Amino acid sequence: MRALTYHGKKDVRVDTHPDPEIVNPRDAIIRVTSTAICGSDLHLYDGVIPGVLSGDILGHEFMGEVVETGSGSTLKKGQRVVVPFTIACGTCFFCDKHQYSACDNSNPVDKREISETLYGQPMSGLFGYSHMTGGYPGGQAEYVRVPYSDVGPIVIENDDLEDEQVLFLSDILPTGWMAAENAQIEPGDTVAVWGAGPVGLFAAQSAKLMNAARVIVIDHYPHRLELAAGLGCETINFHDVDVREALNEMTGGIGPDAVIDAVGMEAHGFAVDNMLDIAKQTVGMGADRASALKQALLAVRKGGRVSIPGVYGGMTDKFPLGALMEKGLKIGTGQTHVQKYTKKLLAMIEEGKIDTTFLISHRLPLEQAADGYANFRNKQNDWTKVVLKPGT
Repeated sequence: MRALTYHGKKDVRVDTHPDPEIVNPRDAIIRVTSTAICGSDLHLYDGVIPGVLSGDILGHEFMGEVVETGSGSTLKKGQRVVVPFTIACGTCFFCDKHQYSACDNSNPVDKREISETLYGQPMSGLFGYSHMTGGYPGGQAEYVRVPYSDVGPIVIENDDLEDEQVLFLSDILPTGWMAAENAQIEPGDTVAVWGAGPVGLFAAQSAKLMNAARVIVIDHYPHRLELAAGLGCETINFHDVDVREALNEMTGGIGPDAVIDAVGMEAHGFAVDNMLDIAKQTVGMGADRASALKQALLAVRKGGRVSIPGVYGGMTDKFPLGALMEKGLKIGTGQTHVQKYTKKLLAMIEEGKIDTTFLISHRLPLEQAADGYANFRNKQNDWTKVVLKPGT
């Protein structure tokens, strides 16, 4: 089969790999019909996530048709499914609490040491996201093996729904929803969202659905801010104004009730702390550029809530720990418990409450995936979301 393959920093290619096979009884094999490049894929592309090896197949947002099942799978051949990027066994302590992204069994024993050393506990398995999370081949491919297929995939029975309407149930739509949920939004709240990428836009859309009175989106790409405005959000271009001053003025000096950092470990901008973080990240001295998170912590009102869906992988310094404590802030974060949200969000898509297609800017054959990565990284104003079509 053909698959997008990691060869090194900013070097991905579509190569030929052996077709996947059933390994365990609960496995299924999916023929991928649509897959997408995620903003967090760019962290792999930029070489800032540890444990990515040459030859790895990337991609964790995908859907397709079931073509083979193990004896323990509940899926049937021919079914159309969307597959969560988090791999979960469904039976461990954490899965029992619906904390699927903390699953204790999906990251194989021989892959757990990296995350256990870094974080004190091993991470769960993720598709196409380094050997730190299991080293599972990803879905930017013609076929993919899905472990625990009786737990994760959601069957799409409504043939009237196009792939692009449901594909993002695999990651960014539940991630945006959980980000808003972690912000503990109350009716009438003002919510500020850093980052108008796909997760930020879905977080903003979700905040509106949770009855936030005002949602303010912060970015520096004009087109992405236009997309946010199209959702009914107010916008701030951080190249034009001081963000904290602007938020203070917009909230009568109080600050937003809740803030969402949808930027993560590769923040942009020319703030002094961010320039130092960029330099350290470039030479491998520090993994995370946390400028957006630091700004959010200082901007949120006293007693406010902080939600962090943006991906962080390592350490950062000059962190405003004092603001966190002295302002009495509450923090919600973590990889998304996708399986917890897919049925609810699918129903909202079918009811027309959520549009998932407005942010798609480019549709490419899988064979052009390397161009998709380069442009998604380097032309972020216009390349807002890339959907790949294997087999075309």
